[in-house]
Amino acid sequence: MRQGGPPAQETTEGGPPPTHDWRREYWRRNLRLMAVLLVIWFAVSFGCGILFVEQLNEISFFDYPLGFWFAQQGSIYTFVLLILVYAVRMDRLDKEFGVDENGDDDEAETGRGGEQ
Repeated sequence: MRQGGPPAQETTEGGPPPTHDWRREYWRRNLRLMAVLLVIWFAVSFGCGILFVEQLNEISFFDYPLGFWFAQQGSIYTFVLLILVYAVRMDRLDKEFGVDENGDDDEAETGRGGEQ
């Protein structure tokens, strides 16, 4: 497995891909994922815990007003869940682009110039 190299693909001309295009695509997808997760976090923590707390408090959740629950517990649970989603999605993205750190073989060690 190549460490830090571009994914195995070819351009339309049949030659090797440009060296920096895969990095731009990798970071573009990484930033898009982070933006989506941050919007969800903002909506749950600020929206449900502050902006819409009056409307949500009319609903009961485990004998607590739902707005109060989101402000105290729900936003924390959501944040932990978003961290898990980010880790899983980034692991998939790293594998797709060939820059993952969880190699099953010893080729990763030889890709570092023999340094250990």
